[in-house]
Amino acid sequence: MKVFFLVNRPGPALICLKRIFLLLIFSLWASVQVMGATHNSTVPSSNQISVAGNSSVSSSSSNPMAGTGNTSVSSSSSRPSVVNIGALFTYNSVIGRSAKPAILAAIEDVNSDKSILHGTTLNVVFQDTNCSQFLGTIEALELIQHDVVAAIGPQSSGISHVMSHVINELHVPLLSFGSTDPSLSAQQYSYLVRTTQSDYFQMYAVADLVDYHQWREVIAIFVDDDYGRNGISVLGDALAKNRARISYKAAFSPGASISEIHDVLLGVNLMESRVYVVHVNPDSGLNIFSVAKSIGMMGAGYVWIATDWLPSHLDTLRLPDPNIMNLLQGVVAIRHYTPDTDLKKKFMSRWDKLKHDGISGFNSYALYAYDSVWLAARALDVFLNEGGKISFSKDPQLRDTNRSSLRLSSLHIFDGGSQYLKTILRTNFTGVSGRIQFDTDKNLVHPAYDILNIDGTGTRKVGYWTNHSGLSIAAPEIVYSKPPNVSTSNQHLYSIIWPGETAKTPRGWIFPNNGKPLRIAVPNRVGYKDIVAKDKNPPGVRGFCIDVFESAVVLLPYAVPRQYVLYGDGERNPEFSELVRLVAENKYDAAVGDITITTNRTRMVDFTQPYLESGLVVVAPVKEAKTSPWAFLKPFTLPMWIVTGGFFLFVGAVVWILEHRSNHEFRGPPRKQIMTIFWFSFSTMFFSHRENTVSTLGRLVLIIWLFVVLIINSSYTASLTSILTVQQLTSRIEGIDSLMSGTDPIGIQDGSFAWKYLTNELKIAESRLVNLRNEEEYGNALRLGPKVPGGVAAIVDELPYVEAFLSHTKCQYRTVGQEFTKSGWGFAFPRDSPLAVDLSTAILQLSENGDLQKIRKKWLQTEDCSMNPEDQEANRLSLTSFWGLFLISGVACFIALTTFALRICCQYRKFVPEADVGPEEVVPGTPRRTIRATSFKNLIDFVDKKEAEIKQILKRNRSEQNHASPSSEVNFHSAP
Repeated sequence: MKVFFLVNRPGPALICLKRIFLLLIFSLWASVQVMGATHNSTVPSSNQISVAGNSSVSSSSSNPMAGTGNTSVSSSSSRPSVVNIGALFTYNSVIGRSAKPAILAAIEDVNSDKSILHGTTLNVVFQDTNCSQFLGTIEALELIQHDVVAAIGPQSSGISHVMSHVINELHVPLLSFGSTDPSLSAQQYSYLVRTTQSDYFQMYAVADLVDYHQWREVIAIFVDDDYGRNGISVLGDALAKNRARISYKAAFSPGASISEIHDVLLGVNLMESRVYVVHVNPDSGLNIFSVAKSIGMMGAGYVWIATDWLPSHLDTLRLPDPNIMNLLQGVVAIRHYTPDTDLKKKFMSRWDKLKHDGISGFNSYALYAYDSVWLAARALDVFLNEGGKISFSKDPQLRDTNRSSLRLSSLHIFDGGSQYLKTILRTNFTGVSGRIQFDTDKNLVHPAYDILNIDGTGTRKVGYWTNHSGLSIAAPEIVYSKPPNVSTSNQHLYSIIWPGETAKTPRGWIFPNNGKPLRIAVPNRVGYKDIVAKDKNPPGVRGFCIDVFESAVVLLPYAVPRQYVLYGDGERNPEFSELVRLVAENKYDAAVGDITITTNRTRMVDFTQPYLESGLVVVAPVKEAKTSPWAFLKPFTLPMWIVTGGFFLFVGAVVWILEHRSNHEFRGPPRKQIMTIFWFSFSTMFFSHRENTVSTLGRLVLIIWLFVVLIINSSYTASLTSILTVQQLTSRIEGIDSLMSGTDPIGIQDGSFAWKYLTNELKIAESRLVNLRNEEEYGNALRLGPKVPGGVAAIVDELPYVEAFLSHTKCQYRTVGQEFTKSGWGFAFPRDSPLAVDLSTAILQLSENGDLQKIRKKWLQTEDCSMNPEDQEANRLSLTSFWGLFLISGVACFIALTTFALRICCQYRKFVPEADVGPEEVVPGTPRRTIRATSFKNLIDFVDKKEAEIKQILKRNRSEQNHASPSSEVNFHSAP
């Protein structure tokens, strides 16, 4: 996974200051060199030792690599006998006490390993930086003077910044095992190779830990130097990606006193956030927790997250100190992850023989220092095998002059430095700290950290962090073997014991303990006083919105000190979007009132859960509709009338077909039969048909149809009664669409978002909009109407205001059309305010237990004053309500007709056998006629015959067949 580092490069002014500082260091160092030359001192500095293999400590003044040439200071054969490397760190420090024995062990192991360097002895020159950037820089220059091919260290990021300019000029790679400042990865430090993990990754691990527990604000406590400032800067960027932020930066000067720490922590304790990220030096960091313990900041509700400095200190203790562990209960710490390989276990077993200077244990920096020596040695071996030469030359830009006392000529350029650096960057091996391999940004691959929880007398590992998949309880080796997955559902940690010995995740914030209550802005409305208004009694405001907010605050598990501040002059309704903007700019801590949640406003602030649904509706004058002479047609819609009439005729025709053969009332001339069909069909509407049905199928169809007619008659009577007796209202405004298509003026509440919505979204001209401040102006404008100046054709406002207005006017006006927007009212808070989340939960509780509805009934009276033309249309009976009945009747008719047809076909086949008529038979003297036409005509004649006559013929045919007489042709033309 490729990582891009975004760090701030130092500006031109800072670069100039660093160069001036570097020049001063050169001057001081040169003066020391001159003084040493004058006194011909032969005693080595106490800060400088040289070690080669198992040899005793000797003076570093004896440099086997020294030369006397003018252009080439020293040269060697293809493989020199001794090569110098430097080691630069603070001996008496948490990191230095672990790093020094590790470096000595690495030098011993390299020189005793016959498979590497092949006869070349690696010599290390130590320099002590004495916990001072000034002295450390001087010691760094002293170290470079000994013609080292590489330098191990320093542990200080500040010294690394200054020293990087020197090594860039002299081409000496700097392998830093302790400089974790993210800005050191910049391209300007080309010869600096970090052999530990950058704080860039560590800060993203902290940010993921904060996001995992859903905290949105942290306070950064850090040392005010390059290491602290740049690390916290990356933390701010990492938190911003998760919609979190650093609410305050509490910086300590390096070496701050207890009193200074006390004053800073007292100020921090008065702030809202209770999540603290501590990024300081391991030598003095425990003082912060000591002071925090003394002022009660290590109890329940607090969250302390320490970076790798704390595990680095604790790991150097063989046995946990009870006093120290008592200070750190519940602290979560980040530690460099190093896999438990055989190499690491072997190194750990040797540690008791390596330790000295009172140190008992080792930390991850000891492992990185050990691997740094091996990295230098392996790269040097490859460098020499590839034909590289160990030679140094003078820098023409660093020359002595008669007027200068600077001995710059003693600093030499490593001629093979560039090639050696490339060899280092492509080296790949497994060390005691894990895999040593660099990516394109010169960072170690596969960054990973342990997540530790300090509990009891020790630390407990609760998970890991990797740049591959974030937080996980699986080891990084397993995580990196799978595809990357940084989804929220994939983030896991074991349970953490927080300060106060609780497993419940702290909320991470409280109200600031600084004596300042929340300044809550309340709109100073002109109208609708029941919603929110000024009050003479405490707390100074009253209304529906205030009661909802106060009831929600009571449900919170903590106290909320608050002060209501009226916003607006009381002569006009305030501009709510402007009020929201002031909350976003922290001019107010919150805004409570009838604030509509809109898209633009949610981009500025966080809203709570809506406590009242809202939306824009249209209010218009109405008048009573005049009675129409065609009112009797209104109960049914046009499709219903058409289908009903059609079914009357259809059922009449079906009954005629079924009754025609057996019922003499359905026989006669064609004209009479047609009249019978129409009469019978429509007379069934009133159950006054006089014709009797005699066939079984006809009676089945008729009884089902009469049931359908009964339902239709009853429904028609009820609907017509309602239309003629209930008051019918009408308005020429039918909804927002009719307003958009017209040119009449429209009333808008002053300060409402509806103004911008109508102009920007619905493209209604601003000249048509009229600002109205209160209910009285609403009524006056509607009474005047659109033809009189100051009057309006309709008013567009939010539903809660409209309901309150209509309840006061006793439904003199009505809402027309549908609600054409959907929104709600909520309380506004600054972005990422945790109070908005807690209040949303409280509002949901009010809604679930019914208290929210009780508050609404107390303040807001509502009456149903809607008049929707679509509702009036819905009162008419449509085909939708009766299609089931028509379907049943239609199916019955179809079954009856099918049965009747099958019966006719069976009878007809008995009267006309196929053998009676030949295919080519023609009667002489008659017109030529096809068999198909003759058969169809015969079928029609057969259907038209009476049922009784057909039965007589069938009986006669059966009798003749019994006497074995030949079949006679059936005469279908006999008289009826």
